[in-house]
Amino acid sequence: GPFQKKGHSARILSPEEAEKLAKDRVLVSEFKQLKLEKEAQKNWDLFYKRNSTNFFKDRHWTTREFQELKACREFADQKLTILEAGCGVGNCLFPLLEEDLNIFAYACDFSPRAVEYVKKNVLYSIERCKVFQCDLTKDDLLENIPADSVDVVTLIFVLSAIHPDKMHLVLKNIYKVLKPGKCVLFRDYGLYDHAMLRFKSGSKLGENFYVRQDGTRSYFFTEEFLSQIFKAEGYEQVVNEYVQRETVNRKEDLRVPRVFLQGKFQKP
Repeated sequence: GPFQKKGHSARILSPEEAEKLAKDRVLVSEFKQLKLEKEAQKNWDLFYKRNSTNFFKDRHWTTREFQELKACREFADQKLTILEAGCGVGNCLFPLLEEDLNIFAYACDFSPRAVEYVKKNVLYSIERCKVFQCDLTKDDLLENIPADSVDVVTLIFVLSAIHPDKMHLVLKNIYKVLKPGKCVLFRDYGLYDHAMLRFKSGSKLGENFYVRQDGTRSYFFTEEFLSQIFKAEGYEQVVNEYVQRETVNRKEDLRVPRVFLQGKFQKP
């Protein structure tokens, strides 16, 4: 299995990696950056059109990594209301609903096509979930979810796809529907993850922010930045740490350093 460690120190780069990143200073033009922002939804829709429901694996690790999904109950069979912000095609949603029959889930995504895939899934049931299309940076969640009604929000590999200047809008939006005393569970790409080091020059949009060939974007988080944006919106930090893994591709004899940031932030 992959080696994994958690902690507060960022991954240390090799001299070659540090040199590659230091050389990559040229940013994508402002004109192209504005175009990418304008076409963000279209690019994610095309991503799901190309990949259908086959790109991401079902995330059966969610309950293992986030014991809080069980721990936030006051008694064993308590019904939980969750929000999966940025649900994609349901790779996290459906394993959760299967594993835990006492969950009602709200789920939303930027891409109308992803939302349609969720609704077509055989496990989809309006008794157990409500899914809707939503741009978390500007569509008010209160139009679909009552204020202070959600026990847990999962924000898993979602914030990285959003322009850093707009991330606070997502956190502000989520804050309104979360019950006081309850948490956002966060997991996303961390600084110096293997994916960050693979970008070719000409892909850089800003500090730790890149564009893929298909026009979708990815931000790589530092512990400090994540802490700062959550605290600025009134959340209290409970956990915020790097998860470093080394995954091995035996066929190609490659060891790949993966870095994620995992956190838990509470509404007081």
